[in-house]
Amino acid sequence: MKSITIKGSERESVGKSATKAVRNAGMVPCVLYGGDQPVHFIAEEKAFKNLVYTPNVHTVVIELENGKTLNAILQDIQIHPVSDKILHIDFYQLHNDKEITMEVPVKIVGNSKGVMAGGVLRLNQRKLKVRALPANLPDFVEADITELEMGNKLYVTKLPTNNFKLLHPDNTVVCQVRISRAAMKAAQEAAKAAKAPAKGKKK
Repeated sequence: MKSITIKGSERESVGKSATKAVRNAGMVPCVLYGGDQPVHFIAEEKAFKNLVYTPNVHTVVIELENGKTLNAILQDIQIHPVSDKILHIDFYQLHNDKEITMEVPVKIVGNSKGVMAGGVLRLNQRKLKVRALPANLPDFVEADITELEMGNKLYVTKLPTNNFKLLHPDNTVVCQVRISRAAMKAAQEAAKAAKAPAKGKKK
């Protein structure tokens, strides 16, 4: 999985007044969990642009001014309901020998036979929850729809899992090809035409 580097500095004062001052300065208060003890730090709000405002997922390399470098994933984020400013971010530290759970996007590949015949593709799951060691976390889960006919569904059990586990029930539908209104109408008209007597033919 691709990573994004966030440069920050540790902070000691974590009270309300100190936090307000941090935000007024264009910085975001953050906490990193998962280590021996939580690490409180701040970073510029613009540093999170490619981490937060994207459909993709990334791991994070947190570089602190004191020389510490920590690998993590975004765990939780608080955004102001009106201004959309980032208020607070929680991270969880990664350890090379410990599996981690996170959601990654589904990537559709191939051309469905059903769609080419007039069906409509519906994506039921835009993201899937996976569990893996940090080094094996995928950027996305690939869903090949090539063999899907009209009315077919692609279940999570049909997806390739290379060194990671999908944490979903076997009956989870990732996507499906539905019969479009146009295709349904054409089929109905074809059925009527087949039943109707041929022109000029005597009864």
